[in-house]
Amino acid sequence: MNNFQQEPQNPRTINTQVGLRSFLAKMYGYMSLAVLVSAVVAFLSMTVWKPVIFGAFASHPLMFLMIFIISMFAMIGGIQVNATRNPAMSFTLLMLFAVVFGAEMSITLSLYTKASIVGAFFAATAVFGTMAVIGTTTKRDMSRLGTHLFAALIGLLVASVVNMFLQSAMISYVFSYIGVLIFAGLSMWDANRMRDMYLKYGDQVSSTGLAVTGALQLYLDFVNLFLYFVQIFGGSSRD
Repeated sequence: MNNFQQEPQNPRTINTQVGLRSFLAKMYGYMSLAVLVSAVVAFLSMTVWKPVIFGAFASHPLMFLMIFIISMFAMIGGIQVNATRNPAMSFTLLMLFAVVFGAEMSITLSLYTKASIVGAFFAATAVFGTMAVIGTTTKRDMSRLGTHLFAALIGLLVASVVNMFLQSAMISYVFSYIGVLIFAGLSMWDANRMRDMYLKYGDQVSSTGLAVTGALQLYLDFVNLFLYFVQIFGGSSRD
């Protein structure tokens, strides 16, 4: 006779666990799709569409960048505003954002070798995957970590702007490592934050809209992680 009978799990707990797994699968699925779209657009921009994209950038670089920046901020705002109100619109904007970002990345990636780009992608995938798993599974409170990471990110951005005038290759190289550390931390923090957000508000808002919001944050973490790795891998191998 078994004297150690297991207590039945609370149905609400089971439903929450099932819902969380579904939410995470949806969020990471949307994020992966956005990365794939950006990768395809970046490849096409450096090959098939190269005369148009690079020609426009060469002729009007400042205007070209301003259009990209304004459109990206507009789409980010649109995604955040429509996330819970209109999930379908939010998802469409996420895919459009991935297209725009992919075209913009092609300008930067064209400065590096294919080996550097491929190596950076695998390195970013490994780091992001590890940090996302830690962030999703840990039970530690990471609320303070986000504040410190954002402060470090602002400091890095300010220092990078200053270095645009100094033109120091060594400083840029060091900043690349700092950028990797910051976005690795943000990947973990965002994964943890979105998990907690679903557990708190998942039954009150659209889980699809929440998944799109999380996918956007994680997409930005991954892409920036990838771009900093590109700078590290391609530090001495630019075309």
